[in-house]
Amino acid sequence: MNPNLPYKIAVLCYLYDAEDRVLLLHRLKSPNAGMYSPIGGKLDVETGEGPHACAVREIEEEAGISLRDEEIRLTGIVSEQAYEGETHWLIFLFEVTRPIDHGEIAEMNFDEGQLEWVPVDEVAKHGIPETDKRIMWPLVQSHRHGGLFMVHINCTDGKLDWVVQESSRGVHQPPAPNV
Repeated sequence: MNPNLPYKIAVLCYLYDAEDRVLLLHRLKSPNAGMYSPIGGKLDVETGEGPHACAVREIEEEAGISLRDEEIRLTGIVSEQAYEGETHWLIFLFEVTRPIDHGEIAEMNFDEGQLEWVPVDEVAKHGIPETDKRIMWPLVQSHRHGGLFMVHINCTDGKLDWVVQESSRGVHQPPAPNV
């Protein structure tokens, strides 16, 4: 493994509707072209943009929805070592704290791909990255509505080892799936 891989900082944003569907982007661009992922993007590190501001900006850019800071909350932090052998990532995961009305979305198709509403119980059946399917998505779901987690994922040489370094759940959360 090349220890001098670039380190990128990004956000992923989970938006849900009243029917418990999550908004996913069928990606046209790398990383993960052809797969599904939540709305997200890289922080503007040159301007010192923070993770919350980045999440609000990405939601507006990709879905056309203007949110206030108090309408999103941090639900997880993921560090990925040597993802696809190309990049180390630090990813802040946010959830929108209110249901999104479908009419709020300006456009379902744009240069990044196509937005689709996917029932929560069908997300893992869609073409999502293996790290999302096995690690991130189960943790996001078990920490919805008030929980917070931090996980480190080691993707070195194609392996997939992870450790949940911190985890707290909201008062009424079911136990996390056994990952």
